[in-house]
Amino acid sequence: MSIPYAQPRDWTEPGAHPVVPGVHRIPIGLPFEGPAAVNCYVLEGPHGLVLIDPGWATSRTQATVDQGLRQLGYRLADVAVCVATHHHWDHYTQAYRWRTTLGTALYTGYGERHSIGEFGLERSRFPHHIDLLVRCGAPDLARQVANQAFAEYERSVPYGPPDGWLHPGERIPVDGGELEVVGAPGHTRGHITLRHTARDVLFSGDHILPRITPSLGFEWAPEPQPLRSFLESLTAALAVPDTVLLPAHGPVLDSTHARVRELLQHHEERLELVCRQIRRGGGTAYDVARAVPWTRHECALDELELDHQMLAVTETGAHLEVLRLRGAVDVRVEDAVRRYIPG
Repeated sequence: MSIPYAQPRDWTEPGAHPVVPGVHRIPIGLPFEGPAAVNCYVLEGPHGLVLIDPGWATSRTQATVDQGLRQLGYRLADVAVCVATHHHWDHYTQAYRWRTTLGTALYTGYGERHSIGEFGLERSRFPHHIDLLVRCGAPDLARQVANQAFAEYERSVPYGPPDGWLHPGERIPVDGGELEVVGAPGHTRGHITLRHTARDVLFSGDHILPRITPSLGFEWAPEPQPLRSFLESLTAALAVPDTVLLPAHGPVLDSTHARVRELLQHHEERLELVCRQIRRGGGTAYDVARAVPWTRHECALDELELDHQMLAVTETGAHLEVLRLRGAVDVRVEDAVRRYIPG
């Protein structure tokens, strides 16, 4: 595949950048440490503009999108529909605010109803991860997560259900064709991607990222087997023609398939690494997470921030569950703790 329009060297460079005919990308800064920006994609639709993943609800986000649209000859009032690939605030909340201020419609995947419906500021930031961490053999970490409060910038974000839910196979009309909704669970259980077959592009959200592997089950109501779902949905992406990859974070890539193969290979290597630890004597997901390196900097578990420690342990548990389903390991449950042994 090839990208018709040259992209800036720095993918976060402000402005509305053409990607393929009829599609522009507006990078939007984020109010937290992590990805430097989120890519909002702009398309023309039959009743106005269609925006995909228009960022975290802040005045800065609105100003950035407004400036980008003006560069293209539009105004915020021209936005008719917003589609969020998933419910995370850096993809969803600005669109949710515009429902009131601009009268735009907001849609996201049907599977996101679980986490959106269970959200509440009066609860822990990750209520279901507490029991999950206990099952992973990390009770001290579970207590820390249970006591973790929402940051002020998180408390002020507008949030609630969308105007409608999208199901795999549905199509959203845009100029020059349609966006086909594709189920892509893993990062969240209702994550969707959008295929624009007439333009040979895939809007991948956080499902397929060009530089990092997305976290798994990072939501208020995670599914039981997020890694299995992620691997299955990645494999399914190889069964359709290749496209240009338009991710939510990071630069545009000229091949979705190439990046999918890299992600599948990464997780196969990670599964083997986890399995080797079990062969050395077995243990809990927490035991394994403490024994293996994390991030490209090969950090120890306790060198990570609390949220990342939580994700490292629960993702190790997800890898162990895939190994169990494959018959490579077995599990024994003792006092609610899952301990794995060679299969």
